[in-house]
Amino acid sequence: MPTPDPTRSARVEARIAPDALAVVRRAAELQGRSVSDFVVAAALKDAQRTIEDTQILRLSVEDQQRFADLLLSPPPLAPAMKRALEARKRLIADAK
Repeated sequence: MPTPDPTRSARVEARIAPDALAVVRRAAELQGRSVSDFVVAAALKDAQRTIEDTQILRLSVEDQQRFADLLLSPPPLAPAMKRALEARKRLIADAK
């Protein structure tokens, strides 16, 4: 059995249904881990996946192609965008 990690200092408690606990115990046993180690590893893995899923933008092949095409050949600026850019130039020039 692995030795406890001395860097662990926080505690998490959770309620779990008996049948779910039986499944977790069995899975932990199959991996040769304690229930606590198994639950921490599973929670950490899921937390990392969740964070990654929110930080990585995934596009279909078609959307990737459209994105690349728009980067290489952007559409003409809308009149409102042209006015905004001119206003920005004036603001920066006035600030100097």
